[in-house]
Amino acid sequence: MYQNKIKLTPQDILEKDFKIDTRGYRLKEVDQFLDDIISDYEQFFNIISSLEKEKGELLTEVMNLKQELRNSKLNMEVANDHPTGEVTNVDIIRRLSQLEKKVYGTKSESEEENN
Repeated sequence: MYQNKIKLTPQDILEKDFKIDTRGYRLKEVDQFLDDIISDYEQFFNIISSLEKEKGELLTEVMNLKQELRNSKLNMEVANDHPTGEVTNVDIIRRLSQLEKKVYGTKSESEEENN
């Protein structure tokens, strides 16, 4: 997917040989190679940033879908417990209580005695 944006592989960098002039390496050739490396690093950082953003969006979507699934299961439980379709306030309060216990954990015995 990103192959056409990245010029160098780690092997290319490792195997790079510069021609030697009388004073040392050709500066123009070294500068060009370093420019290519910098360009690749910029591409890598852009790719990483976009993937991190996409990952965050997908995690948010997964959390929302899990919540929808929990709500659907709860609604299905309510519908299965009352095949006639009649749901009273007491039934709703009982369901909310069960849901709170699942979400927040069970109450301690002293709290249950007070209620």
